Amino acid sequence: MRVVDGATNRQIGIMLTSEALKVARARGVDLVEVAGDVSPPVCRIVDYGKFKYDQKKKEKEHPKRVNKIKEVKFRVGIDPHDYEIKMTRGEHFLSHGDKLRVQLMFRGRQMAHQEIGMDLMEKVKRDLATMAHVDMEPRKAGRNITMMLSPLPEHMRKRKFTKLNADDFEGHEDEEDHHDDDAVEHPDDADHDEDEDAGDVEEASEDAKA
Repeated sequence: MRVVDGATNRQIGIMLTSEALKVARARGVDLVEVAGDVSPPVCRIVDYGKFKYDQKKKEKEHPKRVNKIKEVKFRVGIDPHDYEIKMTRGEHFLSHGDKLRVQLMFRGRQMAHQEIGMDLMEKVKRDLATMAHVDMEPRKAGRNITMMLSPLPEHMRKRKFTKLNADDFEGHEDEEDHHDDDAVEHPDDADHDEDEDAGDVEEASEDAKA
């Protein structure tokens, strides 16, 4: 095994386990394995109690970051400027190591042109290819299409969209954490959308008669 002096962090050398134990006992400390999955394994000659205390202290000072699932939502026929804002937010989430759920929602008669929505999701996937890889391909469920992305390793990420001012994000806030049922529109909402579309058609007919 490779033995390291815990007091000085200097390598003592390659030793037999019995030899390393003799050195540790002579110093009144312990022989602690710190890397058993390498060849040869690495051990440190340290006081085990102090070693565990230092580890816990480091964990408190640098707690592990818990990645979240963020979400951005799109509509069919989204304005190019709004699209850029959404994509900038998506890149922002991915740059922080978070997973990203991309959701496209159909309204009313848009359901008759689902291929347009799928084309938009494919465009989103291409535009985020330098920041993420696809965990789940675009999938239709009810009145929505959903896609899941995970960030690429940090050294491989390359942002495509220009960072925008804080004012540009107003009115475009997306929820940070979601449950799977959040991705489904309620039937009442769908009926409301269709009523709105029907109202538009009636108004157009009245204008034509006038």
